[in-house]
Amino acid sequence: MYKLGGISLSLDSMRGKRGAAAAATAALPEQQAVHARLEKSARPDVLYATGVMRAYLRASLPLQSLRLLAGLLPRAPRLLATSFSLSVALQACGSAAAPVSVGAALHARALRSGFAAADLFVRTALVEMYAKAGRVDLARDAFDEAPLRDVFLCNVMLAAYVSRSEVAEARKVFDGMPMRDLVSWNTMIHGYAMRGEVGLAREIFDGTEDRDAFSWSSMISAYAKSRRSKEALELWREMHAASIIPDCITLVSVVSACSDLGALAVGAEVHRFVESNRIELDLKLGTALIDMYAKCGDIESAQRMFDRMPEKDVQTWSSMIIGLANHGLGHESLSLFSKMISEGMKLNGVTFVGVLIACTHVGLVSEGKKYFRSMNEVHGIEPTVEHYGCMVDLLGRSGHVEEARQLIRSMTFEPDTIIWRALLGACRIHKNVEIAEEAMAKLRVLDPLGDGHYVLLSNIYAQANSWEGVAEMRKTIRRDNIQRIPGRSSIEWDEKIHEFVSGDRLHPRSKEIYRVLEEMMDRLKQAGYKPMTGLVLQDIDEQSKERSLAEHSEKLAIAFALLTTPARSTIRITKNLRACEDCHSAMKLISLVYDRKLIVRDRNRFHHFSEGQCSCKDYW
Repeated sequence: MYKLGGISLSLDSMRGKRGAAAAATAALPEQQAVHARLEKSARPDVLYATGVMRAYLRASLPLQSLRLLAGLLPRAPRLLATSFSLSVALQACGSAAAPVSVGAALHARALRSGFAAADLFVRTALVEMYAKAGRVDLARDAFDEAPLRDVFLCNVMLAAYVSRSEVAEARKVFDGMPMRDLVSWNTMIHGYAMRGEVGLAREIFDGTEDRDAFSWSSMISAYAKSRRSKEALELWREMHAASIIPDCITLVSVVSACSDLGALAVGAEVHRFVESNRIELDLKLGTALIDMYAKCGDIESAQRMFDRMPEKDVQTWSSMIIGLANHGLGHESLSLFSKMISEGMKLNGVTFVGVLIACTHVGLVSEGKKYFRSMNEVHGIEPTVEHYGCMVDLLGRSGHVEEARQLIRSMTFEPDTIIWRALLGACRIHKNVEIAEEAMAKLRVLDPLGDGHYVLLSNIYAQANSWEGVAEMRKTIRRDNIQRIPGRSSIEWDEKIHEFVSGDRLHPRSKEIYRVLEEMMDRLKQAGYKPMTGLVLQDIDEQSKERSLAEHSEKLAIAFALLTTPARSTIRITKNLRACEDCHSAMKLISLVYDRKLIVRDRNRFHHFSEGQCSCKDYW
């Protein structure tokens, strides 16, 4: 226990604790020797003492700095008689997470000496000390009391507010600054980005004249986290053109945007950039690349990336397990899971999501049950609603609809929309009207405007020849003004993402696309394709229903691919919703008629179409 200006300073209560002295000896032997001499001296030299305190601070050993101060102060009362030594003490206090009372004692000394008013270094250290102690209110008081403010003091106040997500208060300080530097602008960009206020972040970004890598990284990350992936990639191209060298954080954001859009070419280009510039491939970037390749439909490259990584953590293994599972490679996914366990890796909940998805996509019911039970019994992982959702999907798809219902009833927490939607989807596959109506009753409460529920139940009624039920669903959709979420399909071509919605005629090459579409539908009909007009709920004639199906977004994307890409090349499409039965049937025939491999990512999984077959074996 030491005394600092009448305040007790307990070393054991602060960061660093007893190991700090040993760390200091190893890191700063010269300063430690001076430290020892100072402690033995009857009249310690103030200049030497301040120098050692600052050296400790620079070596991230602030507690040692305070320890020296507290030990010498009784014999060297002038140790805090200069603005420099006082500012060093305040910085150490903030960095060591010392009690606010210790900082307040230093603050009182600064006021008595006049340094708090006259010296900006001391004033800045005061504001920073209170901010690091979590007392932004006291930091603001100290800021407001400053007779003069420079850009450094204002930046400390900005950072204090941003660290607590009080960006509106930070903006007031920012707007009142007579001068700003790059740190000021970057702090505000980062603050808005962290809160998801992308528009305001972009406003500040656009006003920043001399942007650095941090400016670009914060803005790209904001777009990527907000799923505004197109804008993230556009900004990446601008950054690249401006010859700004990105860091790993920026690259992870760019790769994540590629994953979201299915932009394989851009993602592979980023990977080549990493390799050609010899950028260190850390765990986060390596895992992001695995995830990108898997989500963009290139599972082979994902596997190669995984195999090449010298070090892997649980996220790396889980990404590869989930990637294989979503591509329908359930047995390979489970084999990798077994290898993960044999190598002693610690599992987490995400790992088991991948394992259960693997079982679902290849129909391994008993294995799925075994893995689900082992979560808690063997690995001590409590299943979440997401794991229950996977189990409901597994049981339901494989025909155990009643068992899936009983599992939902046994849950210790309320089932969410995803679980009831999975049960409803199972009822569509196995034509179970009774349980479908129960699931729909829950969905009407949880998500009354979810258009997909009504479409699914209408299809279930149609399969059961319950035309009254179909009519009721149509009436409900009209009465409640339920708007269908438009199906969107995107395809990457010529370094751009081309997106289509059903009936889309906005593309610059729309006339050519529809010409190819007409030819494609004619060839499919000659090959035996029959439009599933029963899937169309609108009250229109049969010909209009056929036209509606033909203009689904994925068919438009395929027509665009046939127009623009080389013969026999692979077509990769990303869709925001589950592929409908009609499009699934059509795509199998397209792969046969045009001798093309199609890789389609829908909301649930990947479909690999080739020679008239799909990798899902019509189990999706």
